Amino acid sequence: MTLVTLKDVLQPALQGGHAVGGLVCLGWEDMRAYVAAAEAENCPVILQAGPGCRAHTPLPVLGRMFRHLAEEASVPVVAHLDHGYTYDECSEALDSGFTSLMFDGSRKPFADNIKETLQIAEMAHNSGISCEGEIGFVGYSGGEQSAGTDPAEAAQFAAETGVDAMAISVGNVHLQQDKQGGLDEPRIAAIQAVTSVPLVIHGGSGVPVAQRKALAKNTNICKFNIGTELRMAFGAAMREAVNSDPDRFDRVSILKETHDPVMAAARTVLRNLKG
Repeated sequence: MTLVTLKDVLQPALQGGHAVGGLVCLGWEDMRAYVAAAEAENCPVILQAGPGCRAHTPLPVLGRMFRHLAEEASVPVVAHLDHGYTYDECSEALDSGFTSLMFDGSRKPFADNIKETLQIAEMAHNSGISCEGEIGFVGYSGGEQSAGTDPAEAAQFAAETGVDAMAISVGNVHLQQDKQGGLDEPRIAAIQAVTSVPLVIHGGSGVPVAQRKALAKNTNICKFNIGTELRMAFGAAMREAVNSDPDRFDRVSILKETHDPVMAAARTVLRNLKG
């Protein structure tokens, strides 16, 4: 069994000058491909259940799926709740077997974000699992605008919450389909100058690959969340499978053809974070 916590994979990454992929899952087909990719690359992987995934599949089911994959895997696998918005949601994830809780209080006033994240961190740590928090708001492509992370607030947030990882807003944007964004490296340097907590980039699909590699190697960024580019690979593979035979209707045979392309895309993501 190689089910591990977020801290178990991020602390070695911090010390070793690399990062771990937080791969956003939507169903069995992609999460299975992600673990196969991690095994092929011989590296850890973080399976992430975000709000979209949870709207489709209940947390107890996702927890069992993640844990089953981890138990069969030859590499470390983290079962991670991504963007938990309430204490009850995080508590349900804990009860469902998740080994890492990400509480997102980034839309809340600073003091409330600290208070509520601390509650989640204490709940997680009391149960022997990890907690990720977010300071500064990471916006959405074509939607809500980002609010960049203030280094002084980041230092206070890390010290007062005791989180194992801290998501920051440094030019990253969720759901970005190209890689033209680029991150604010001076702001990253200012943040890591005042805290040693492993840093997390949400919206990693929008970050140029060369910058991902450099930041993974040379900074305290230890986790890149990657969703959009992998969903695009899945969608392209499924579209090709459907269009190749208009008379085919069995979804199992159609979905089977997404495995290899998604695994290949995930291998590329993970390889570029290994340092």
